[in-house]
Amino acid sequence: MLKLTFCLHRRPELSRAEFQRYWRETHGPLVRRHAAALGIVRYVQLHTGHDDLGAALRGSRGGPEPYDGVAQLWWQDRAAFEAALTKPEAQHAGAELLADEKRFIDLARSPLWIGEEHEVIGD
Repeated sequence: MLKLTFCLHRRPELSRAEFQRYWRETHGPLVRRHAAALGIVRYVQLHTGHDDLGAALRGSRGGPEPYDGVAQLWWQDRAAFEAALTKPEAQHAGAELLADEKRFIDLARSPLWIGEEHEVIGD
């Protein structure tokens, strides 16, 4: 499995609640609609919460400010990811998703990367 991890900071004019609502109710369904064209086999949103617990953990480690959420997307493998990128419908879907991301994500402050999972504890 190939996995994209996208650590999200919201646009400054949005509250966390506004950001998370838009992400869940508008952007999430848009990703679902384009999943087949993009070859996405799984998509998960992790919404930041429990500020008191997070602050305690960050403080104990000297950590930076928290993200507003993390998006994770999976493809079967690198070949499936690369194949999807060559299709016109995937290019259109990617452009539509990026245009929507600009509405609620501070893209300049939101790193993303592609990697492979190495399960340490699991089923």
